[in-house]
Amino acid sequence: MGKKQLKLVSWNVNGINAVLKKGFMQTVHYVDADIFVVQETRLQASKLTDEMKTITGYESFWSHCAVKKGYSGVAAYTREKPEKVNYGIGIKQFDAEGRILEMEFGDFIFFNIYFPNGQQSEERLRYKLDFYEAFFEYADQYKNQGKSVIIAGDYNTAHNEIDLKNPKANEKNSGFLRIERDWLDKIVSNGYVDTFRHLYPDTVKYSWWSYRFNARVKNVGWRIDYFFVTQDIIERGWIKDAIIDTTVTGSDHCPVGLVLEIK
Repeated sequence: MGKKQLKLVSWNVNGINAVLKKGFMQTVHYVDADIFVVQETRLQASKLTDEMKTITGYESFWSHCAVKKGYSGVAAYTREKPEKVNYGIGIKQFDAEGRILEMEFGDFIFFNIYFPNGQQSEERLRYKLDFYEAFFEYADQYKNQGKSVIIAGDYNTAHNEIDLKNPKANEKNSGFLRIERDWLDKIVSNGYVDTFRHLYPDTVKYSWWSYRFNARVKNVGWRIDYFFVTQDIIERGWIKDAIIDTTVTGSDHCPVGLVLEIK
């Protein structure tokens, strides 16, 4: 059997309408991914246009927030049609915010997830931690069946000090709280691998910068966008490269990616 190479890319666009005005279509063509997923579309189902939905060579799938207008939302553009698509994990309080898109392909299960931000309040921090728990319980069902799982998206947490410019100053801020970082420790100990850190253990690279204080120009950033995969994918030697493309602008995040060679 021959090898199949796939490029997977994930990008928090911080509003699909906003990014369309900043060269989104050119970015899709430049990135040239086989699966291109986006988070934070901030789009109601009724506002989805043909321009957003239809890109030559791709099928698209959209999960919208049902509880708040112009909030959350994820989407996927894929060259290969998934065998199955799910828009949630069967828990209403999480599914209602349009944060989850699951696509089943022959070789793997692919999740596009926009994990909650815990900064607004104690209540939202609790929601974020509960979301981590519920989602990974769901993903573990596939992992425990021996299926290969890829979980891409904005995790809204920098894992370790190397993953943000000012770790000490942010220890008490959501996104770098010990309780959030413990969750990333937990999924690693449970058999999921951060692909970028696996390939580049000492590389300092960020995927998000505040719009304030000229943070991106100064590269005062955080790495909060990830591709986590199940251990079996590493063992099979599928991972060829992990990408953080800081040249792409248009959002406060930049795209992150993964190159697979499936044998």
